[in-house]
Amino acid sequence: MKKLCFLFCLVLFAVSGLRAQEIDCPEPDFIGETVFVNPDDGTPVKLEKQTVLLRSRVNATGIMFGIGKAKTKMIVEGPSAAVRLDGSKPIRLIVKAVDNDTDPMAIINIFRFEHSKKQRLAELSSVSSFGSVKSGKLDYVPFTGQKYGESSYLLTLDEREPGEYGITVRNPNNLDEKSVIVSTFAIE
Repeated sequence: MKKLCFLFCLVLFAVSGLRAQEIDCPEPDFIGETVFVNPDDGTPVKLEKQTVLLRSRVNATGIMFGIGKAKTKMIVEGPSAAVRLDGSKPIRLIVKAVDNDTDPMAIINIFRFEHSKKQRLAELSSVSSFGSVKSGKLDYVPFTGQKYGESSYLLTLDEREPGEYGITVRNPNNLDEKSVIVSTFAIE
């Protein structure tokens, strides 16, 4: 009888532990919006959205002698994100997309920014005068994704290094791509 009671308590404890791992947050309201799921209590925290500025620059050597590089950078004003996450705990994000039929790796980018006192930037591409073109130069962060709700994804960051980060969502159906919007956060 004691063994049966102990076994029942053990199963009950295991089931309640599994239930605690489940997420019960509503999906974000709009396509491209991202919420962080607080690991302590499961509450959603909406990430700050920023419109980016795309800037291309050619170094002085390229202008004067025709030898050099042109770089295109994505710039977000402000030195740091308002939402700060604890890197010692799991980081899970819910990202709303048009639908969740596409592989999230194909439409969602999570990348690291370089930051200065006034802004955060990420290099998108570079072109040298000798013809070499490098695109996709963003410092991508690996993640795992799964379907969540009707049109969202639940993402788990595989790496949690301190720094400033951004998330962009591409639309495979081209319904909402009017400007580049980045959801920003920082890991401490």
